[in-house]
Amino acid sequence: MHQEAEHGRGNSHVPARGAIAADQGVVVLARPPIVYLVSILAGFGLNAVWPARMIPSAIEPIGGWLILLAVALFALSVREFRRARTPIRTRKPVTAVITTGPYRFSRNPIYLSFTLLQLGLGLWANSAWLVGLLIPTLVLMSYGVIAREERYMAQKFGDEYLRYRASVRRWI
Repeated sequence: MHQEAEHGRGNSHVPARGAIAADQGVVVLARPPIVYLVSILAGFGLNAVWPARMIPSAIEPIGGWLILLAVALFALSVREFRRARTPIRTRKPVTAVITTGPYRFSRNPIYLSFTLLQLGLGLWANSAWLVGLLIPTLVLMSYGVIAREERYMAQKFGDEYLRYRASVRRWI
């Protein structure tokens, strides 16, 4: 969970827009696992009603590899949260800026793993719906979740987070 807030903004007792006064975590538009689950279920549902193939059958197995990559990336990312003893859930206060493991390459490897999972499922099922629904999902994640998280992180950790944000990409 990595967020950006305006640093050095007036009175330190007044939280930046989107932050919670008593540091109860960050308020996002929707919980990320739910966002992806709804997108995946909607994709499978639409595909069941109006099948829309998008790739040659020979490419479908790539989806399985992406699913495995997603699971591995998720597991490695969660391990770093546990090592840092900081909560994963957005509504709980973060206690550290994680910069190790997959967080050396991506500020949001868990969200990247969810994206790879949906893409992998879409390729494996050969569903244009599953892949196509990634577009609104990524827009919601970028603006309704990640931007809010980044504001929170910058407000809470200041220069430490801002240096990290400047040196590591949001996705990959």
